[in-house]
Amino acid sequence: MLLARLLRESLYWSKTSVLSNGCICSRGCYSPLPSRSLCSSAKHILCRKPPQNVGSQIRGVKGHRNPHTERQQEEWRKRNRTVLTYIAAAGVGMIGMSYAAVPLYRLYCQASGLGGSAVAGHDSEQVENMTPVRDRIIKVTFNADVHASMQWNFRPQQAEIYVVPGETALAFYKARNPTDKPVIGISTYNVVPFEAGQYFNKIQCFCFEEQRLNPKEEVDMPVFFYIDPDFDEDPRMAKVDTITLSYTFFEAKEGHKLPIPGYS
Repeated sequence: MLLARLLRESLYWSKTSVLSNGCICSRGCYSPLPSRSLCSSAKHILCRKPPQNVGSQIRGVKGHRNPHTERQQEEWRKRNRTVLTYIAAAGVGMIGMSYAAVPLYRLYCQASGLGGSAVAGHDSEQVENMTPVRDRIIKVTFNADVHASMQWNFRPQQAEIYVVPGETALAFYKARNPTDKPVIGISTYNVVPFEAGQYFNKIQCFCFEEQRLNPKEEVDMPVFFYIDPDFDEDPRMAKVDTITLSYTFFEAKEGHKLPIPGYS
């Protein structure tokens, strides 16, 4: 009983002494050690103020700039600008290629005969030395179209003709400008079936050249062509006995010309 009483009195006086001396942390003073020495230590440790120059030192550390870090950030900014420039250039290039892809592909097809485009151009010596395949008769039909913005009347003068591979043939289209102003047109063409395009050769035609028609003017447009004798030797053409040549006219701006593939 005596020991318990002494402990309670020691704890009571320890707490009272810490509070009376203005210590901000009274909980740390509960200890069986002598109350005044413990409270003094707690007050010295917990209640002391930081040095005056600590804040200025911290501000100095924050305000100090590392030259190496600044150079690295500037280099990153330059790299980012360079990457953005390349991306923008690539985007512009892709847009330009998308516009140029269609006419470039059309020219390629017309030069090679792919995609149902007739082969433009000819070898004069080859034409003179061709041997017609008399036992293979092919019907050639003709089609004419105009773009929605084109105001011409355009039609073939014959619905069909019969030819044999290795023999030249001549056909005509007719175009008329029914308007009261001059209109310039440019035509494109293709062949159906597509596989026959590489054998359909045009010696002379009105395609890819400006055709200017004055008001109410009407003209005949000739097409001089032949089918290559190799047509008869191609297994894919074994069941092909009809070929359709189709032209489409578009309105063009004056002075604008398209290259004619295969012609010098």
